[in-house]
Formats: sequence, C-alpha cells, structure tokens
Amino acid sequence: MLRIGVIGTGMIGQDHIRRMTHVLAGVRVTAVTDVNASVAEAVGARIGATVHATGEEVIADSSVDAVVVCSWGPTHEQYVLAAIAAGKPVFCEKPLATTAEACLRIVEAEAAHGRRLVQVGYMRRYDSAYRELKKILDAGDIGAPLMMHCAHRNARVPSHYEKEMAITDTAVHEIDMVRWMFGTEIKAARVLVPRKNRNGGELQDPLFLILEMANEVLVDVEISVNIRYGYDIRGEIVGEHGTASLGSLSPVRVRTSLRAADPVPADWRERFLAAYDVEFQEWIDSLARTGAPVGPSAWDGYAAAVVSDAAVAALHSGSAENVELAEQPKLYSEVTA
Repeated sequence: MLRIGVIGTGMIGQDHIRRMTHVLAGVRVTAVTDVNASVAEAVGARIGATVHATGEEVIADSSVDAVVVCSWGPTHEQYVLAAIAAGKPVFCEKPLATTAEACLRIVEAEAAHGRRLVQVGYMRRYDSAYRELKKILDAGDIGAPLMMHCAHRNARVPSHYEKEMAITDTAVHEIDMVRWMFGTEIKAARVLVPRKNRNGGELQDPLFLILEMANEVLVDVEISVNIRYGYDIRGEIVGEHGTASLGSLSPVRVRTSLRAADPVPADWRERFLAAYDVEFQEWIDSLARTGAPVGPSAWDGYAAAVVSDAAVAALHSGSAENVELAEQPKLYSEVTA
C-alpha cells in the first residue's frame, strides 16, 4: 500500500484525496497540510490522516512514501526540491514551478540525485481520446503528420484572469500535449490577436497560437476563454493521406424540437475526470513496480515553461520567438516520458 502525503487541500487537492481514498487501488493518504489550517484539519479528520503545519513536515513524515503537491504555484519549487532531497517520489500539479529558471533548478536537482522522482500533472496524456489519436498517428494510418489544429475553449474565466494566462495556464496543456503527441520539441512560437470577444470585457480574448515543431509540423491553437456555450477541447491531425481528430465524447444525442444536440462539458473537471483517475492509478502502479514515475517528467515541466515564456514574448512582440532549451540531462532519455 503506497502511503501519500498531500500538500495543499484546496479544490484540486481535495479532489485528488477523494480519488485516492474512494476510487483508486493500492494507495492511502496518510498526511495532509494546507496554508488554511482549518481546511487541512477538516480534511485530515475526514480521512484519518495526520495534519502537519508545513509541507516540509509532510515530506519528512515517516508514514509518507510519496508526495502530491497541489499547493499555490509559487510554492511548488520548494516542495518538489524538498521531496527530491528526501529521496521521495513527488507528483506535482502543473506548473512544475512558476518560472523556467525554477523548473531548471528542479531538473538539475533530480539529475544530480541520479534517478527520476518527479512527475508533473499533465493529464491530457491519460485521456482515452488523445491516447487513441496518438495510437493512430504512431501506426502511420494517416501518413506523416503535417499539421495539427487545436481548440481550447472555456465558457468563462474569473475576473483575475490576465491575457498571459491564456498561454501559461490554458494553452500550456496543448504545449505539453503536442510535444508528447509528436515526440519532439517545439522550436518557435507566434501569437496572432483576432477581433476581441465582448464577453471577455477588457481581456484580449481569443488568441491564436502557432507552434513550430522541430520535425516541421505546424500546430495552431485557438484559445477562447469566454465563449459561453461550455468547455470544448478539440484536436485534428492532418497527415499526408488522411486526418484523425478527437471525436464527440457524448454517449447520447438528444433530438427534440427539430434539433439534434450533443451535451457539452461544463468545465475541465467534467471533461477530464476519467483522465485524472487513469493518471493517478498509473503513477501509483509505476511506483509500486519500480519506485519511479514514468509519466510527464521534470524536463517536460521545464520545456513547457520555456515554450510558454516564448509564446508570451511573441504575444507582446507580434513576431515569432525561438525556443531555447538548456542541454537535456541524460536522465531524460526521451523528449517526453
């Protein structure tokens, strides 16, 4: 039984605790902490877990075999580095850290440790539709890939959402996904600014992101975060002699009043609920087998941060911006785990 300490018991932390307590096998949450001590106390009492004052205390707890970090983004670096120093596997929700420099420090610390301990929470890789799309691509069913069209649409975003977050918080999932999908790095990014959606107020929404892959595939990502009708994730790969795209996820089609309609997810939790379950179960199973994770690595978290920075620079410059990565440590034998 893998014993888990959770740092951060907010919305996503509690959802992961629910998942590990009631849905998944081979795991038990034994310790928790949160900056809001009363929330942590309530969660700990509900599941019978020890409540600690700090994340470092959770990591040092002898009843904790591995750590899940769901705290505020700026705290991720300190907790992931502490887990590496303790030699404990750590699952970190994205971002790995809030700057590329901080991500690189994590990469270097893990490389110095000598084996993988870190996994980053990019759940698109565990979604059944994306996995089927990659399977078709890798089998060569549509020939060599030429382009990929993506859309990331939210019904609305909170008032504190800023235009850079369309890249760093929203499109970063596509940034990681296409590196995994095509098995290569992104070499340049450009952002186009179309007519503004009045639903977004002063926010510049939507944005149109163009990514140049190292294998010459071009990827475009429409980022629309105030489109009102629902949460809609799309992807289509154009190959030399065919295309493959994500299909409708609705199990039913409703026909009424001279219309036929498919339900649209309300938000990311509804759309990717099953993917989160698979992601965590595979993480748990990999630790049980080998003691090391096999999912998205610290290098993947670092690369996503560097590409995001380039795309933000492109948003402000109006020009294509090159992606400059550090030399990849030998620990990360493939571009994506």
